[in-house]
Amino acid sequence: MSEKRSLSLYLHFPFCVRKCRYCDFLSFPAGLEERQEYVDLLCGEIRQRGSEFAACEVQTVFFGGGTPSLLEPGQLGCIMQALQESFLLAEDAEISLECNPGTADKDKLAAYRALGINRLSIGLQSADDRELALLGRIHTADQFRQVIQAAEEAGFDNINIDLMSAIPGQTIESFKKSLEKVLEMRPAHLSVYSLIIEEGTPFWQIYGEDAESDEKNDGMPSLPGEEDEREMVHLTEKMLTQAGYVHYEVSNYALPGRECRHNLVYWRRGEYLGLGLGAASLIGDMRFQNTSDPAVYRQDFCAREESEKLSRKAQMEETMFLGLRCLDGISIRDFEERFGCRIDSVYGDVISRYTDLGLLKMEDGRIMLTGRGMDVSNLILADFLL
Repeated sequence: MSEKRSLSLYLHFPFCVRKCRYCDFLSFPAGLEERQEYVDLLCGEIRQRGSEFAACEVQTVFFGGGTPSLLEPGQLGCIMQALQESFLLAEDAEISLECNPGTADKDKLAAYRALGINRLSIGLQSADDRELALLGRIHTADQFRQVIQAAEEAGFDNINIDLMSAIPGQTIESFKKSLEKVLEMRPAHLSVYSLIIEEGTPFWQIYGEDAESDEKNDGMPSLPGEEDEREMVHLTEKMLTQAGYVHYEVSNYALPGRECRHNLVYWRRGEYLGLGLGAASLIGDMRFQNTSDPAVYRQDFCAREESEKLSRKAQMEETMFLGLRCLDGISIRDFEERFGCRIDSVYGDVISRYTDLGLLKMEDGRIMLTGRGMDVSNLILADFLL
């Protein structure tokens, strides 16, 4: 009997209570009727696409958004039933759901757990209520603590907490306090990201490149400077590694053995199928994305907005750009088996330059960033785009 191909699924739930000031994801508020209509459409897409992947075994499922924790247990139950009927789910499949602390309680989380969700990703962002208000979050730090307790009581032992640095008005001391409060809870996983000011968001109007300097703040505090932002990154590394967490990706830390299996699929360029509005997929050498237009999705939930056959060059670039985000880097042997050429014949000059600068290193047949390289990872990764 031949071994099943591994597949991951991403399901997008685009609805939220209110869009945060920094958010550029495909998300928007919607009423109960619109949410239910979307769940019905999503179940239809799941059933239609499942037959195409009968030869695959699903290792991870990720419910993202938006705010998937707006789903009522009955709605999530319908989606899970459609998944189980349409795809072969591995017995030990990691099934994650993003949760906003302002939209969940003990009963809902207990129902989620009973339906098969075995990993929660809870968006705290900050343990400081003033910073949360500036970000436009709908929850308080106390609500977050209540949700963590409720999740643990519901039987969740694999919990990620999202934390953000470089928030307007944030100081090194206030960020340190957020880290300390999170570490007291000892979650299995932590994702710690620096705030990025994205074009088209409310924050862009205040802090973006086109904002007038004398009008930038609009009553808002200033962003932390580059030195403070860098110090927050170093503080994160120091505090979390001292607490026993493994720094396994640029922005991600986990207790040993609790790395996010779903995200590792992205970084290692495994195959994944996106379901729902605007969801992206990588199958073989094809990268494609569902329509982001709700009206089009209602008419054809398999309508694609973008589709691209990746060249060998593009696949090499993605392998390097994504793989080097992980601290264990890239296997030289795997690269050469996948592409049929020596890695130094393609990237020898770049690898030599950054190795000489102490920003890359080679160990046990792998290429990886050094600690110093992590500080300037974006600049290094960009040089692997041929």
